[in-house]
Amino acid sequence: MGDRGVNSKNDRPGRYRFAGLGAGLAWGTLQESAKRLVFGTPNLQGNQSALSPYLSEKNAERLALALCRMRGAALKLGQMLSIQDESVVPAPILAALDIVRQGADVMPRSQLNQVLGSELGQDWSSKLKSFDYEPMAAASIGQVHRAVTKDGMDVAMKIQYPGVADSIESDIDNVKLLLGYTNLIPEGLYLENAMKVAKEELSRECDYELEAKSQKRFGILLSGAKGFYVPVVIDDLSSKRVLTSELVPGIPIDKVALLDQETRNYVGRKLLELTLMELFVFRFMQTDPNWSNFLYDESERIINLIDFGAARDYPKPFVDDYLRMVFACANNDREAIIKLSQRLGFLTGEESEIMMETHVQAGFVVGLPFSKLGGYDFRANNITQSISNLGATMLRHRLTPPPEEAYSLHRKLSGAFLACIKLGAVVPCRELLLEVYEKYEFGEYGNEKLASGSG
Repeated sequence: MGDRGVNSKNDRPGRYRFAGLGAGLAWGTLQESAKRLVFGTPNLQGNQSALSPYLSEKNAERLALALCRMRGAALKLGQMLSIQDESVVPAPILAALDIVRQGADVMPRSQLNQVLGSELGQDWSSKLKSFDYEPMAAASIGQVHRAVTKDGMDVAMKIQYPGVADSIESDIDNVKLLLGYTNLIPEGLYLENAMKVAKEELSRECDYELEAKSQKRFGILLSGAKGFYVPVVIDDLSSKRVLTSELVPGIPIDKVALLDQETRNYVGRKLLELTLMELFVFRFMQTDPNWSNFLYDESERIINLIDFGAARDYPKPFVDDYLRMVFACANNDREAIIKLSQRLGFLTGEESEIMMETHVQAGFVVGLPFSKLGGYDFRANNITQSISNLGATMLRHRLTPPPEEAYSLHRKLSGAFLACIKLGAVVPCRELLLEVYEKYEFGEYGNEKLASGSG
């Protein structure tokens, strides 16, 4: 790769890379249009890729590879899109964006030394016994390196790419233009609102001092919770753009899926328990559901938690009503779902009958794991397919974007469900929810008894 740098503030990579990408997409569009004139447009059963030559497989790949080179906000948005499904994003785009999710370009050594020197002092290496220049992982705004401290502790050093924080606004605006050009995102996703939330989230994620505080806060909150561990932050090796933590062992969720059923059930239960605790007990949640952020140590039966850049608080009035709505969904209470959805801002009250009914049905599907006592088999019930089908209808008929809190919250909740599906876990979901509910102190309306169907 040489020493040209990654997202350097001075080389204005966004402008040139988008110019090159635009030219590549234009050429790819001409090729795809010509091919369709000769061979006809394939029948893709309503898939958006059948509607626009911009969305050819080659153009999708060009988009994904450009995001890989760009880093920062653009890559993060590519990663966010890559966890969607075909009802929202066309299959060729999903396949190409999987490249983005897997990784991207690595900082050259000279640039790495420059960042470490400016953040930790030019004598940074004297604070360590060893430092591995080969990154353990390369993500959207930084890469992680293994090191050993002077006292012999194995640590993971997350080092931010130069210029990432400064380029958030321009990168997201450029991606927004590009997505509009390719007609990639349906109007019902309210791209303007999603971009606003993405800018705010990414600004927080670029502040490693804030992330260190969140990591320490989670360490305190989970200190009495069995089965979880938050690694220690090493303060004298951390700064605004470098975060050093105790290196913890474990395998990510997709590897846990290869273990025995009892282990998969245990890990699925702990993940859902953690999600419910974060929202309804702490009202403070790590909202990035990336499977690599949850490392299972089989020898200790502990889930080691890493990466707290996307942690955020939720206001109590919102959480109060959201818990009420979860139970309304679990109990198939149509009237309560509509009332609470309007109060929370998911509905305006002016929706068409088809939108209202689809929204309610989606609530029933999401509430299904919590509807009955006993183990719920996530693999035997195709929740994601049902939600995808309903989601496509809602995108066409919705009148308002979801409340701001919903973007991060639903990302985490869907991630927890997808993890349980990946594990093929059987989890007593209703019991876990009841345990939280019985201890919950409602604010404005006082403590409430469970609605009908408490099992």
